[in-house]
Amino acid sequence: MATTTTTLTNADKMSVLNQHLKSTDFSIYNLEIDLLEANAGTVDTEAVASINSRLSGLTAKRAVVQAELDLLSE
Repeated sequence: MATTTTTLTNADKMSVLNQHLKSTDFSIYNLEIDLLEANAGTVDTEAVASINSRLSGLTAKRAVVQAELDLLSE
């Protein structure tokens, strides 16, 4: 991640990163529910593919934020 000059402490940054992780986790869980709904009854294959794609993207974003948090935790 590009480092910028800021007055935030590492604890402040970690708090922001944890907020991002929680927000991403909420989004992932919402998509998991959407996936359950898309698979209920008559399966909507287009919706399932779209949801799975969005889940993959969010999972990748979450990993990047977690990696940044891990760096600050060292």
